[in-house]
Amino acid sequence: MTDTFRAFVADEKDGKYTADFRDITVADLPAHGVLVDVAYSTVNYKDGLAVTGKGKIVRKYPLVCGIDLAGTVAESSDTNFKAGDAVLVNGWGLSESESGGYTQKQRVNPNFLTRIPAAFSAKQAMAIGTAGYTAMLSVIALEQAGIKPASGDILVTGAAGGVGSVAIAILAKLGYRVIASTGRPATHEYLKSLGAADFIARADLEKAGRPLEKARWAGAVDSVGSQTLATVLAQTKDEGAVAACGLAGGTDLPTSVMPFILRGVKLLGINSVTASAARREQAWARLATDLDIAKLDAMTTVEPLSKIKTLGEMILRGETRGRIVIDVNK
Repeated sequence: MTDTFRAFVADEKDGKYTADFRDITVADLPAHGVLVDVAYSTVNYKDGLAVTGKGKIVRKYPLVCGIDLAGTVAESSDTNFKAGDAVLVNGWGLSESESGGYTQKQRVNPNFLTRIPAAFSAKQAMAIGTAGYTAMLSVIALEQAGIKPASGDILVTGAAGGVGSVAIAILAKLGYRVIASTGRPATHEYLKSLGAADFIARADLEKAGRPLEKARWAGAVDSVGSQTLATVLAQTKDEGAVAACGLAGGTDLPTSVMPFILRGVKLLGINSVTASAARREQAWARLATDLDIAKLDAMTTVEPLSKIKTLGEMILRGETRGRIVIDVNK
């Protein structure tokens, strides 16, 4: 195969980071066992960091950006996959140490592949993407920690983002009363449509407070980190649990041991990048039953790969809403 196709590639020249479109061939792809005709990718916070160079995400060069991909197997040397299979990849180091999804073709380690559930098209699988899959892992973790709809309100921070939007839709369908935290009042109607019952201003959670505050939340899904996560922990009820799955607000955690030893609060770390195949299959099976397709479609917009630089800047500024699917062929 000598035909060229377009990809968005991160590189380093004379110690300077670059990220731009480049025409490549199959020979430029990694020597992995499955060749995928990529149809769609997504825009996540980590994608914004890689596309703009504002975060040290990419660790080898040159490397195709994009932490998600969905498409169809074109060739396979692995007996578990054959030409025509609908597959996706979430995480596994894509756009960090492995070439990612901002390309029309990609060679992928077969161990990274997940079959797209029959309930979803390739576009819907990417509407879910790493953000939605991470949201599902977070909900499962809360359930395993014993948090039930009868336990009380569930807080979702970064509510209008990808993780937050999917988490609200899933939790609401499962019968939880969801409180959405956002700094954008204009998104309230959108979040209500996903199932949010009430709201708390982002600024209220960003303020440093006491190590323990009035107990408000039975559980939470937090994609912000830093002071927001510290405040959420201080406001979580006895035997409550907080699933921490993001760091949009920072990597620090200015808290104390008091929520953990005086209220028995559980802090649940969610690692979606290298989760086992069994955990991935469980999450995608649950998404097929617990995520309302109509709500997924309502939170999704499709944009061409040609706009990825602009979209990368927007997601870092917190200006995107819901899920953005990238059509890599446009």
